[in-house]
Amino acid sequence: MESEITWLLHRAAQRMRGVTGRRAEEHGLQLRDHIVLSALDRTPDLTQGELGRALGLDKSTLMSQLDRLERRGLVVRRSDPRDRRARIPQITEAGSAVRADVAAACASAEAAVLDGFSQDQVHVFRRMLVEVIGDGEDRGSCL
Repeated sequence: MESEITWLLHRAAQRMRGVTGRRAEEHGLQLRDHIVLSALDRTPDLTQGELGRALGLDKSTLMSQLDRLERRGLVVRRSDPRDRRARIPQITEAGSAVRADVAAACASAEAAVLDGFSQDQVHVFRRMLVEVIGDGEDRGSCL
C-alpha cells in the first residue's frame, strides 16, 4: 500500500493539513476558515452559491462557515445587485489581515515540509498536482 499513489496523496494531504491547520489555529482560525477567506480574497464578487461550488461545499456547510466568520467580523454579506435573493460574502479589512498572517504562517510550514527538495522539484511537484486535480466539473471538496 505504501507505493499506491492514491494512498501517498492521501497521507501527504493529511500531513499538510496537519501542519497548516496548526498554523491557522495559532491565529484563532480553522484551516477551513482560512481557505474560505483566501477564496474570498482571490474572487471577491462570487455569490454564496458560486463560492460553494468553487470550494465543493454544500449550502449548509458554507452557511455555517460564513456565519462564524461574519460573527468574528472577518466577513460581511451584501445583497447581489443582479439578484436581490443572492448574497455576496466579502472579506473585511480584519479578515484580510488575519488571512495574510495565516497565509504567511502556512507558507512557512509548507516550506519546512518541502525543505529537502530543490525549487525545481517543488515547481514540478506543484505542476503535477495541478494536472492530477484537473479542471473537470467535479473536483470534490477542498475542505
